[in-house]
Amino acid sequence: MSLGNTSHPGRSGSEELVPSRYALRVGEIEVLVVSDGVLSLPGAMLGHNADPAVRTAWLNDMFLPPDVLEWALNVVVVRSGGRTILIDAGMGAEFPDLPRAGRTVPRLEAAGIDLASVTDVVLTHMHMDHVGGLLVDGVRERLRPDLRIHVAAAETRFWESPDFSHVSMPPGFPDALRRTAKRFLHEYQSQLRTFEEKQEVAPGVLVTRTGGHTPGHSVVRLASGSDQLTFAGDAVFQVGFEHPDWYNGFEHDPEEAARVRVRLLRELAANREWLVATHLPFPSVCHVAVDGDVFRWVPGPWDY
Repeated sequence: MSLGNTSHPGRSGSEELVPSRYALRVGEIEVLVVSDGVLSLPGAMLGHNADPAVRTAWLNDMFLPPDVLEWALNVVVVRSGGRTILIDAGMGAEFPDLPRAGRTVPRLEAAGIDLASVTDVVLTHMHMDHVGGLLVDGVRERLRPDLRIHVAAAETRFWESPDFSHVSMPPGFPDALRRTAKRFLHEYQSQLRTFEEKQEVAPGVLVTRTGGHTPGHSVVRLASGSDQLTFAGDAVFQVGFEHPDWYNGFEHDPEEAARVRVRLLRELAANREWLVATHLPFPSVCHVAVDGDVFRWVPGPWDY
């Protein structure tokens, strides 16, 4: 199966009224961005250290309501060197109060991707909206027994005794995050392949620890020929282009997360490479431009 055949309407499993998958190529590497759905969160989550009036003005300028922010949830499938790699796994089905998220597994199936064909999973970090899809009932039994799950060693150590002292999350989220990470580590411990700073998962697929959002947060860099794309996980949010110094409520070390964000955005702008991130509006494929002291998000044209 070629991932390039899965983004077009009218095919089996594409009964949804809006697209939920988008295919592109990075040189010889096939890439499929899949929407796991959306997550409704308080507007303050996008910058809890910002002046509320400035934050409200930004939301208004973006034609967004001041009190609720709809966060996109994106995962990526990559095929390179005979390996099929799932980058992050979405929210899963454990949270009935979040009914519009957790669509990764059925949308992979609609795209013709058999879970048994996945050879590797890369986790940017272990928040529940990145590992939950692997905890859906029946999923583990459908995955291949030699599946390799790549995650930074600092991330697994962090979740043994996580620190929530610098976050600003809605009530209930810290407990849910702890519970989900603990369950994930218990169920998939034998398949984890941890790394310290960098690991090549497949030809042209390099996962690199950044820290910041969580101690083991990582990004995935794809490179083939002259083409490059970075999946930034939660290092970049929509507001982070204009206000990279705003602290996201889910950042465990917000000061370091802001430094990581600025450093990464500068690098992406200099390299003129593609960017995809978990919480940028689907399909998230964009470039980064530098505009004075801030950055500018330049959405990529849809390629039909």
